[in-house]
Amino acid sequence: MIGLIFGDTDFPKEILKKIKKENLKYLIIDLSKSKKFKKDKRSYSVSIGQFGKIIKILKKNNCKKVLFAGKVKKPNFSKLKLDIKGIYYIPRIIKALKLGDAAILKEIIKILSQNKIKTENSLKFNSELALKKGNYSKVKPNKQDKLDIQKAIKVLNNLDQYNFSQGAVVRNKKIVSIEGKDGTEKMLKNCKSKKFRNHGVLVKFPKKKQDLRIDLPTIGLRTLKKSKIAGLKGIVLKSKQNIVLDINKCIKFANENKMFISVK
Repeated sequence: MIGLIFGDTDFPKEILKKIKKENLKYLIIDLSKSKKFKKDKRSYSVSIGQFGKIIKILKKNNCKKVLFAGKVKKPNFSKLKLDIKGIYYIPRIIKALKLGDAAILKEIIKILSQNKIKTENSLKFNSELALKKGNYSKVKPNKQDKLDIQKAIKVLNNLDQYNFSQGAVVRNKKIVSIEGKDGTEKMLKNCKSKKFRNHGVLVKFPKKKQDLRIDLPTIGLRTLKKSKIAGLKGIVLKSKQNIVLDINKCIKFANENKMFISVK
């Protein structure tokens, strides 16, 4: 039995599809805002502050391993439902909150570990979603694109000491935008340009201190479409440290729009 701790985005659906295909026993701790898994009989809708309930559900079902998938947004503490253990642990969550959404999940992992529940890598059942080195589109980065890619990687490496960003947009060797706590879409929205079309790159690399069990750079068809609107030519990811949803649709879109998907 494995516990699936699910947040929002489409990644949890891909995990669940594979789990069912392999006929594995599972239960779902649904932390998604929309409670999208409520129709599944093995799903439990839980507040992020109900640690006692979460641990009780896992132990009752003999779940010694869990994996996280999907985005868990920081809670509104004024509306947060807390149980006794939640009240005990909430100061740690508040402290983690200052460091961002991923820090909240890291703290939850520590809490689970203290209760003898191990966290697995989110790609354990879907390793095919993490692309290896190569170019996945007909279009390949040209000389200017490669210079932009090098610049973006350098920027992200320099930001690593601050544990700040996993995404950067560069055009003509100039930094256009850096991904912040608001995520990739907000960054791409800031990159719209009437002057440039099919020019510039988005590079998404994990931070060195990033916990890849719960927080891998993720793109999908929506990311490609937003990149196209922003006037970019391609997206670059790091080998085996990424999640690409609907890869065939992404490749088809990239080819139709003369964009590239490259993995370093």
